[in-house]
Amino acid sequence: MTRAFRLLIPLAFIPTLAAPATQHTSHPQEGMPADAPYWEGLMDSMTRMHAAMSSTGPSADPDRDFVALMLPHHQAAIDMARIELTFGKDPQLRRLAQEIVTDQESEIQLMRLWEKTHLRKER
Repeated sequence: MTRAFRLLIPLAFIPTLAAPATQHTSHPQEGMPADAPYWEGLMDSMTRMHAAMSSTGPSADPDRDFVALMLPHHQAAIDMARIELTFGKDPQLRRLAQEIVTDQESEIQLMRLWEKTHLRKER
Protein backbone atom coordinates (compact mmCIF):
# COMPACT_ATOMS: atom_id res chain seq x y z
CA MET A 1 0.00 0.00 0.00
CA THR A 2 1.43 3.38 -0.98
CA ARG A 3 2.03 6.01 1.66
CA ALA A 4 -0.36 8.44 -0.04
CA PHE A 5 -3.12 5.85 -0.08
CA ARG A 6 -2.62 5.07 3.64
CA LEU A 7 -2.89 8.80 4.38
CA LEU A 8 -6.11 9.10 2.41
CA ILE A 9 -7.92 6.19 4.04
CA PRO A 10 -8.88 8.25 7.13
CA LEU A 11 -10.26 10.98 4.84
CA ALA A 12 -12.69 8.48 3.38
CA PHE A 13 -14.34 8.15 6.78
CA ILE A 14 -14.98 11.88 7.28
CA PRO A 15 -18.47 11.80 5.73
CA THR A 16 -19.30 8.58 7.62
CA LEU A 17 -18.21 9.99 10.95
CA ALA A 18 -19.73 13.42 10.34
CA ALA A 19 -23.13 12.21 9.16
CA PRO A 20 -24.44 10.93 12.52
CA ALA A 21 -23.41 14.17 14.24
CA THR A 22 -25.12 16.23 11.55
CA GLN A 23 -28.25 14.11 11.70
CA HIS A 24 -28.36 14.41 15.47
CA THR A 25 -27.86 18.17 15.58
CA SER A 26 -29.99 19.07 12.56
CA HIS A 27 -33.17 19.15 14.63
CA PRO A 28 -34.13 22.47 16.18
CA GLN A 29 -34.09 22.62 19.94
CA GLU A 30 -37.33 22.54 21.88
CA GLY A 31 -39.09 25.89 21.83
CA MET A 32 -37.33 27.05 18.65
CA PRO A 33 -39.44 27.43 15.51
CA ALA A 34 -38.68 24.61 13.08
CA ASP A 35 -38.39 27.14 10.28
CA ALA A 36 -35.90 29.49 11.99
CA PRO A 37 -34.09 30.99 8.99
CA TYR A 38 -30.70 31.05 10.67
CA TRP A 39 -30.97 27.36 11.61
CA GLU A 40 -32.00 26.40 8.10
CA GLY A 41 -29.07 28.40 6.74
CA LEU A 42 -26.60 26.73 9.08
CA MET A 43 -27.87 23.27 8.18
CA ASP A 44 -27.88 24.10 4.45
CA SER A 45 -24.24 25.17 4.65
CA MET A 46 -23.33 21.93 6.43
CA THR A 47 -25.25 19.86 3.88
CA ARG A 48 -23.49 21.58 0.95
CA MET A 49 -20.11 21.08 2.61
CA HIS A 50 -20.69 17.39 3.29
CA ALA A 51 -21.98 16.82 -0.24
CA ALA A 52 -18.95 18.54 -1.77
CA MET A 53 -16.52 16.69 0.46
CA SER A 54 -18.24 13.34 -0.10
CA SER A 55 -18.16 13.75 -3.87
CA THR A 56 -14.40 14.32 -3.83
CA GLY A 57 -12.42 11.19 -4.53
CA PRO A 58 -8.76 10.64 -3.80
CA SER A 59 -6.33 11.78 -6.47
CA ALA A 60 -3.22 10.01 -5.12
CA ASP A 61 -1.82 13.50 -4.41
CA PRO A 62 -2.17 14.40 -0.71
CA ASP A 63 -1.71 18.11 -1.40
CA ARG A 64 -4.43 18.18 -4.02
CA ASP A 65 -6.76 16.13 -1.82
CA PHE A 66 -6.13 18.43 1.14
CA VAL A 67 -7.09 21.45 -0.95
CA ALA A 68 -10.10 19.68 -2.49
CA LEU A 69 -11.50 18.91 0.96
CA MET A 70 -10.54 22.18 2.61
CA LEU A 71 -12.21 24.38 -0.02
CA PRO A 72 -15.78 23.31 0.84
CA HIS A 73 -14.88 23.27 4.53
CA HIS A 74 -13.71 26.89 4.37
CA GLN A 75 -16.70 27.92 2.26
CA ALA A 76 -19.05 26.41 4.85
CA ALA A 77 -17.27 28.38 7.56
CA ILE A 78 -17.80 31.57 5.56
CA ASP A 79 -21.46 30.76 4.94
CA MET A 80 -22.05 30.03 8.62
CA ALA A 81 -20.19 33.19 9.69
CA ARG A 82 -22.35 35.28 7.36
CA ILE A 83 -25.43 33.78 8.98
CA GLU A 84 -24.04 34.83 12.37
CA LEU A 85 -23.47 38.33 11.01
CA THR A 86 -27.06 38.46 9.77
CA PHE A 87 -28.83 37.00 12.80
CA GLY A 88 -26.36 37.01 15.71
CA LYS A 89 -26.51 39.54 18.51
CA ASP A 90 -23.36 38.90 20.57
CA PRO A 91 -20.65 41.45 19.67
CA GLN A 92 -17.78 39.03 20.33
CA LEU A 93 -19.28 36.33 18.13
CA ARG A 94 -20.07 38.84 15.41
CA ARG A 95 -16.45 40.04 15.49
CA LEU A 96 -15.26 36.43 15.34
CA ALA A 97 -17.61 35.77 12.42
CA GLN A 98 -16.20 38.75 10.52
CA GLU A 99 -12.66 37.49 11.14
CA ILE A 100 -13.67 34.05 9.90
CA VAL A 101 -15.04 35.53 6.68
CA THR A 102 -11.89 37.57 6.10
CA ASP A 103 -9.43 34.80 6.99
CA GLN A 104 -11.23 31.98 5.20
CA GLU A 105 -11.71 34.03 2.02
CA SER A 106 -7.99 34.76 2.00
CA GLU A 107 -7.16 31.09 2.52
CA ILE A 108 -9.54 30.07 -0.27
CA GLN A 109 -7.74 32.50 -2.60
CA LEU A 110 -4.40 30.94 -1.62
CA MET A 111 -5.70 27.42 -2.24
CA ARG A 112 -7.19 28.40 -5.62
CA LEU A 113 -3.85 29.96 -6.58
CA TRP A 114 -2.08 26.79 -5.48
CA GLU A 115 -4.46 24.73 -7.63
CA LYS A 116 -3.74 26.87 -10.70
CA THR A 117 0.01 26.73 -10.13
CA HIS A 118 -0.06 23.01 -9.40
CA LEU A 119 -2.13 22.19 -12.49
CA ARG A 120 0.25 24.19 -14.72
CA LYS A 121 3.22 22.23 -13.39
CA GLU A 122 1.52 18.94 -14.29
CA ARG A 123 0.95 19.90 -17.92
